[in-house]
Amino acid sequence: MSSTGSSHRQILKSTSIIGGSTAISVVIGILRTKILAVLLGPSGIALFGLYGVIIGLVSTLAGMGIGSSGVRQIAEANGSQDQRKISLTIFTLRCNALFLGALGALVLVLFCVPLSVSTFGTRAQAGALALLSLSIFFASVSDAQTALIQGLRRIRDLAKIRIATALLGTAVTIPVVWFLRERGVAPAIVAATAVSLLISWHFARQVKPTEAAFSRGEVFRETRVLLGLGLTFMTSGLMASAANYFIRTSIVRQIGLEGTGHYQAAFALSTVYVGFILGAMGADFYPRLTAAAHDNPTCNRLVNEQSEVALLLAGPGILLTLALAPVAIRLFYSASFLPAVDILRWQILGLFGRIVTWPLGFLVVAKGRGQLFFWTELAANVAHVMFVYFATKFFGLPGTGMAFFFLYVFYALLMVPVVKGLSGFAWTGKYKMHLVLFSLLIALIFSLSFILSPVLFAGVGCAVAACSGIFSLRTILKLTGIRPSLNMLLKCKIRLHK
Repeated sequence: MSSTGSSHRQILKSTSIIGGSTAISVVIGILRTKILAVLLGPSGIALFGLYGVIIGLVSTLAGMGIGSSGVRQIAEANGSQDQRKISLTIFTLRCNALFLGALGALVLVLFCVPLSVSTFGTRAQAGALALLSLSIFFASVSDAQTALIQGLRRIRDLAKIRIATALLGTAVTIPVVWFLRERGVAPAIVAATAVSLLISWHFARQVKPTEAAFSRGEVFRETRVLLGLGLTFMTSGLMASAANYFIRTSIVRQIGLEGTGHYQAAFALSTVYVGFILGAMGADFYPRLTAAAHDNPTCNRLVNEQSEVALLLAGPGILLTLALAPVAIRLFYSASFLPAVDILRWQILGLFGRIVTWPLGFLVVAKGRGQLFFWTELAANVAHVMFVYFATKFFGLPGTGMAFFFLYVFYALLMVPVVKGLSGFAWTGKYKMHLVLFSLLIALIFSLSFILSPVLFAGVGCAVAACSGIFSLRTILKLTGIRPSLNMLLKCKIRLHK
């Protein structure tokens, strides 16, 4: 088999490992979300979302992007096989995570009152926000440990972390909310991030870097590199967090807390299926692309291969989610969340755009083009905030989902010429054919949702999703060079029985 087929198999293997762990996490998340939705209702779910946005905003500002830059630096050092360099990067990453996490926690405590007033219009949430400062510290240290594991491409450990975090995080979250209801939302988040820290630290301790003494000058230089690149990631992450914050507060002010809960529910549900594909891009594709960053032909090949596998895996799931949106809302949440169906369908269209464009963004990051990454992310975030404001104003609640779709149409038009100028990248003819096929199918099913009865629409949508799934499976098997046979299937069956 050619090296291209081998690369496709590597992508599929990493995606299956991360995807398997994500699938298990999703099942656990379904149970957690269902219970929380019943206990708290739309307003309580909105509170979870708003707290999360605030934590993300402060964490991004205080974290200085060292989680993302740490992945790149460790991946680069690991690619050179310089054990001392790897150890220096790990040591520097951990020291900075501890310091910046403590700084971020202090910032949230100091500004809890103005944040409460600006977000909720009252000081009543200030105490909860001060408590959430612990989550800032826990998340900072946890992210550094996860960055270490990701940079070394320990994919199986990443999968174990996801499963353990979902399972144990749910185990501590539900009892707190059960007894305290909305007053337990902030303590539950703190407990969940504490569990995440313990789990990531356990797996990170299994990495045994070479013991070495480092001078202050070496640590300072490594910190400067880490923060220099991290500043770009931090700025981008801060823009995204700020945009997310303004979007949520805009929805709160225009539609209310309950409408924000519907938006939160639709947004979380829309990412259930494609989450494992996007997670695999960060876990394996990004470090591999970074290692080949100076070789344009290799970079372009890797992006095309990742794009093709991601599209084939995501397409059928997107079609199925479109077909079963009302069922999914009832299953994951409750009947009181049904207004989120219209939001969900538009957001699914946006997620299709995200699947198509995400590999292009990774190319810019892997090449270390910080300023270019900053300006493209700034443009996308400003556009998203504007789309949400005007779409919500003119179309109400469904406009929040429309804005997400418009965002990725805009982002695709922005990124295609950017990456072409950066590395001469262009999609292959085969990928373009697959892209057109799935675009037409998704547009068809989306349009039928406004014409057919719910039952007939669900049947047609599931049939189209099944056919596309068969097509995707056959294409992936051909790309990877896997030839399933009767003997292979019998061996797998025997192993399962054993």
